[in-house]
Amino acid sequence: MNGFFGQFGGAFVAETLIRNLEELEHEYERIKEDAAFRNEVAAILKHFVGRPTPLTPLHRIPSKLGGAKLYLKREDLTHTGAHKINNALAQALLARKIGKRRIVAETGAGQHGVAVATVCSLLGIECVVYMGAVDAARQAPNVQRMKLLGADLRLVHAGQQTLKDAIGEAIRDWITNVHDTHYLLGSAVGPHPFPKIVADFQSIIGEEAREQIWEAEGRSPDYVVACVGGGSNAIGIFNGFIDDPDVKLIGVQAAGEGIESSKHAAPLVKGSLGIVQGSFTYMLQDAYGQILETHSIAPGLDYPGVGPQHSYLKDSGRVEYTSINDREALKAFEYLCRTEGILPALESSHAVAYALKLAPTLSEDKIVLVNLSGRGDKDMNQAMEGLERLAQLEQLELEGVTV
Repeated sequence: MNGFFGQFGGAFVAETLIRNLEELEHEYERIKEDAAFRNEVAAILKHFVGRPTPLTPLHRIPSKLGGAKLYLKREDLTHTGAHKINNALAQALLARKIGKRRIVAETGAGQHGVAVATVCSLLGIECVVYMGAVDAARQAPNVQRMKLLGADLRLVHAGQQTLKDAIGEAIRDWITNVHDTHYLLGSAVGPHPFPKIVADFQSIIGEEAREQIWEAEGRSPDYVVACVGGGSNAIGIFNGFIDDPDVKLIGVQAAGEGIESSKHAAPLVKGSLGIVQGSFTYMLQDAYGQILETHSIAPGLDYPGVGPQHSYLKDSGRVEYTSINDREALKAFEYLCRTEGILPALESSHAVAYALKLAPTLSEDKIVLVNLSGRGDKDMNQAMEGLERLAQLEQLELEGVTV
């Protein structure tokens, strides 16, 4: 096994996992080129998931703000409401091809868990999903959806009780039950070959977006913007434009309560190099190498590491990584709802917020393409509470009260 992007990646795992990973890599490399497998994935993506997802031009926002044209790649319009189902479906079919009768997965925002539960229901595969108890409380609608779809949902009460801890429990389950179980990792993180597999199965986003923007505008966009937690939606759309040097790629991480505070989730902006959950990458850690706690209003971005390909793209200079804080994301969430009639996930709202700052600085002939990675139904309670708190804070600030 190699699995490195420059110096990043690899498989820094216990010896007991190496055989599992080697088997998965071998079977993946064998099956991914099989025309019947690719055709089956494509057919279900078309007839069940609803691909291709549309590319939506925004009208009212550019007329209000001025500047560049704005387009959204509408992954929120897939069945289950996010990009996660692209990878979940393909990996579940891969698992069935290699004779696995049981799937174990982790979830943060719940969208990956819902996607896995959905495809397992469709394909008749046993499904176990691990989710941090904190995330479960924040994402109650997705908890209900997973249970209705038949998943065995197991809440994790260890550690910070978020995505990192759910991944740890899912890996432990996989080690124990490898004879009949496939670990369906949901993001482009972890040990090789997972980052490679997930990037491959999410690249359909970028392939479609490139074809669609050429059809709409006769050229590539000037900027492509995506939020980055683990990094699967971003790597999916970036892969469609990565070989086009004229397209500037922007990855947006979660600044939480402030990038200079201790409450953020932006390892590509404020992290350092280390090994997190089997991969050498940028991560948030203290001086002793212990993983730091993270914070974001968007649970899907609340992760202390990032996919190794993103770390490589950062150091190579091909992608610029920046951050958006909770307040900016909430305001973008509300603005897109009220101005364009589109309800974004809080994760995607970070990318939208950056685009809303970028577009007015550009000329009218420029094009900014944003990957809207998911819809915001799951976030309604948290977003409304956050917007109410934000309104109160802004009123106090108007009155000159220090907060």
